[in-house]
Amino acid sequence: MQNTVKTNQAVVNEVERTKFKRSLATIAKDWRLYVLLIPMLAFLICFKYLPIYGILEGFKWGSYRQSDQYLSQWCGTNWLEYIFVGDASGEFWKAFRNTFVNSMYGLIIGFPIPIFLALLFSEVKMLGYRSFLQVCSYLPHFISTVVVTTIITLWCNGEVSANGAPGILYNIMKAFGQKDPRSLLDHPKYFRPIYQVSGIWEGAGYGSIVYFAAILAISPTSYEAARIDGASKMQQIRFVTFPGMAPTLTIMLIMRIGHILNIGYEKIILLIGTNTNAWETGDVISTMVYRMSGRLEGMGSQVQVITQEGVVADLFNSLIAMVLVLGANAISRRVSSTSLF
Repeated sequence: MQNTVKTNQAVVNEVERTKFKRSLATIAKDWRLYVLLIPMLAFLICFKYLPIYGILEGFKWGSYRQSDQYLSQWCGTNWLEYIFVGDASGEFWKAFRNTFVNSMYGLIIGFPIPIFLALLFSEVKMLGYRSFLQVCSYLPHFISTVVVTTIITLWCNGEVSANGAPGILYNIMKAFGQKDPRSLLDHPKYFRPIYQVSGIWEGAGYGSIVYFAAILAISPTSYEAARIDGASKMQQIRFVTFPGMAPTLTIMLIMRIGHILNIGYEKIILLIGTNTNAWETGDVISTMVYRMSGRLEGMGSQVQVITQEGVVADLFNSLIAMVLVLGANAISRRVSSTSLF
């Protein structure tokens, strides 16, 4: 027994002693794969890790004028107080509310649509016809945001719009009692539905790829056993397809929750354009930060105020997203055996 213990200990010591050598041998053997990782690592370092240093600017007085005596001096939580309860609180909390509401609409409405599409594709047995439908559903994802927003703007044109004749959507709404001659995008109540529907049209088909792959990974014998037991098509989907997709659904939901407050400013700014009324429901944190940076020129001594305000607004947004991801992952780990980490 004692000899066995000594032998095991010797093996462990040998493994530990040669660990570095074996790692180098593995890298040398598969060096091509590690070379392919270099661009990704460079991207992460340059665009994900190095910008973290900029967070410190949110806790300094800061200035772009090198002669300023307050350059790089710490100010504590001054800018946090400025956006939460100070002069910028009204604008910030409106943008935060719009960000959360738009994201929740996208999660509740937009998340199930790709799953539904994947189920429909899986039931089409003609491979050529199914491929054609899938390609048609993927195409909007690859259309430029500028082109998409231009199409939407033309469809929403009103009778007094400067961009052309009344659009298709405007005429439909007019048939249902819409009397205002302005563009639909100039109405705050219409902006969110237009933004969400256009987002589903753009991303639903492309998002269904992951779920369709998860469905194809389910063993056909499971469906055969369900049919033998007399299960209908809906029962097969409920008791075979959804349980088989559960790990994929869980991971994708956690990742979607992590991006719940991450709404890009490009599409919103292009849709709103000069329709300033739509800022009431369309202004989100990213557009607020973008507009702040656009006001830097000619602001004189206020330049540092606007810059730091944008930094802390983005920081708060990121912290909320991190808490949501950690919470969703912890709940998933407790409820099921699937989690991101």
